[in-house]
Amino acid sequence: MSVTSNSTPVAVRTPARGPAIGTALIAAVLLLLAVAAPFVLYPVFLMKVLCFALFACAFNLLIGFAGLLSFGHAAFFGGAAYIAAHTVKVWGWAPEFGLIAATAVAGLMGLVFGLIAIRRQGIYFAMITLALSQMVFFLALQLPFTHGEDGIQGVPRGTLFGLFDLGQPLTMYYTVLAIFVAGFALIWRTVHSPFGQVLKAIRENEPRAISLGYRTDRYKLVAFVLSASLAGLAGGTKALVFQLASLTDVTWQMSGEVVLMTLLGGMGTLFGPVVGAGLVVTLESYLASTSLPVPVVIGCIFVVCVLVFRRGIVGELMHWLKIRAK
Repeated sequence: MSVTSNSTPVAVRTPARGPAIGTALIAAVLLLLAVAAPFVLYPVFLMKVLCFALFACAFNLLIGFAGLLSFGHAAFFGGAAYIAAHTVKVWGWAPEFGLIAATAVAGLMGLVFGLIAIRRQGIYFAMITLALSQMVFFLALQLPFTHGEDGIQGVPRGTLFGLFDLGQPLTMYYTVLAIFVAGFALIWRTVHSPFGQVLKAIRENEPRAISLGYRTDRYKLVAFVLSASLAGLAGGTKALVFQLASLTDVTWQMSGEVVLMTLLGGMGTLFGPVVGAGLVVTLESYLASTSLPVPVVIGCIFVVCVLVFRRGIVGELMHWLKIRAK
């Protein structure tokens, strides 16, 4: 479209609606499949996939769109799991309030971690987050309310809003699905907002973003807190699903696992972490019943994917579709 100003035609670029419509259609189809999935597959397995998919999406918001590699996201995931489990089981809170408390505590931890780590970049940033995460692991091992290596077991799922009995598998599944959709929608809106565009600019060239007048540390800190809060929401939800909060959720291996999920699916893509989480959880569940060493097999698959799919599974697919469209 063109607009005439002082007899001079000025081109006005209208936003392309094709990609947005395509993304919306894909999301709608995936949502319909997710609604029907518990009638075909085991609901607990699906809930585990959704929890880790939200965790991976939260991590991808930080590394894929802000360019910050954190090795300490297990602190938010596992720490929030302990908070949700303790508030629901010991204090008798309703599950929705337990999840709110878990998310808030994870966000507060993200603020503290971010204020310390944002001052550094690259490998130094990653090592600081790892060190802080290990401190949280030590606290989880020593504090009385976490019960050490036993963890918090037998967490009641309770009744959501006093109406929905989460003890029913289908009710719990659709609750987890609603939480995942809400978290994914928040990430999608963040990425496509002016704030998200600034994050991408910081990822691509931070000195240039600074020269344009953006206070990049503030943007990175907000992204870090948002990512930590969503990771905490995923951890709290997982604690309710499995009725357990344990040291496994707060170890450095969990931080490595979410990195693996994100890279396998496609860093910097919206659906990549979901695919990566589904692939890793499926492999772990399938290989657990075999005599094969699970970490070795998953590691080999990761190496192959890195060599063959450098952009991740979804990233390579999107790149191929763009080439075909040209």
